[in-house]
Amino acid sequence: MSTVQTAVVPGVLERVRGSRLLWPLVALVALVAANAARNPGFLSIRLQEGHLYGSLVDILKNGAPTLLIALGMTLVIATRGIDLSVGAVAAIAGAVTCTTIVGSSDPTSPAAAITGIGLALALCLVLGLWNGFLVSLLGIQPIIATLVLMTAGRGIAMLITDGQIITVRNGFYREIGAGFLLFPISILISLAALVAVALVTRRTALGLLIESVGINPEASRLAGLRSRTIIWTVYVFAALCAGVAGLMISSNVSAADANSAGLWIEMDAILAVVIGGSSLAGGKYSLSGTLVGALIIQTLTTTVYSMGIAPEVTLVFKALVVIAVCLLQAPKVRERFGRRRRSQGPTSPSSPSSPSSSDSLAPEEDPHATTAHEPAADAASPSKQKVAQS
Repeated sequence: MSTVQTAVVPGVLERVRGSRLLWPLVALVALVAANAARNPGFLSIRLQEGHLYGSLVDILKNGAPTLLIALGMTLVIATRGIDLSVGAVAAIAGAVTCTTIVGSSDPTSPAAAITGIGLALALCLVLGLWNGFLVSLLGIQPIIATLVLMTAGRGIAMLITDGQIITVRNGFYREIGAGFLLFPISILISLAALVAVALVTRRTALGLLIESVGINPEASRLAGLRSRTIIWTVYVFAALCAGVAGLMISSNVSAADANSAGLWIEMDAILAVVIGGSSLAGGKYSLSGTLVGALIIQTLTTTVYSMGIAPEVTLVFKALVVIAVCLLQAPKVRERFGRRRRSQGPTSPSSPSSPSSSDSLAPEEDPHATTAHEPAADAASPSKQKVAQS
């Protein structure tokens, strides 16, 4: 039993060291530990009126929109693409919903909220189809194709709201971003979407098809895969995720601010995907890594706010953490650490370079034997032969 354990434990440790989630998890634990050391009540969670409250619950609630957008961004990046328009799409979704609710005959009714939500999500699907059309059919670079909607989307949202902050008082709509079912409803929506995507992409061949398109789109097309359809689908899904995230952001404050809603959230989503270990070059992706990355981004934001640092400086702290985590995940850095561990490892006693093994395998040398490269002195010396004849 001890021999089996000694053989299994090193393999498990080596697998943990080689995991891309190791350093992101270490960074997340370090951030939580730093907050807990500064604020002893950081880890406390209380139940009040059937709702859970606490700093950890706030991190989950505020990080739900980032997680949802990062989920769609993960699939887009896996196809060797990127979507910079998700923040603008989120602003458009909130603007359409709030404007529809305010313009209805009964702004407080659930029917007005459902109508506004339906119109917003339908428009988000159209915007996703537009991005997919530019990338998959016209062949425009994804960063350029989505940059068009990123810049124009804010203008569309401003046109919908007439440049004003639209406030609503609708209890049904507010439940999306501020409601509770023991846990915040927003995080339940994001986790449900994460589980659904994991089941669809990992239990079926869809995940493999997405990775193959990201690794080599041309080879996938020649193999019979409809790469254009797959790329189109992931952009539509990313826009839908952005629309739902925009509903969360808007309903949490019961208002639509086209200028600041979802501002720079596309950067947070991209950073969450990269921190989680997914490559921007496309191919393999990690949904669990995206979850960890989104939690790191939101925990870092909460840490900066709790320390009393100005919100403008948050981007600097995010950049420092992202640089550190990405350097630790870089292939050359990981390879260098691997070489250092191998060079410091003990030398095996059965190694061919071991002195004991070389001595035991060498034949014994006879001191009286004549070697092949050393001829006999009497037979080889002509002077001695002449003396013998005389």
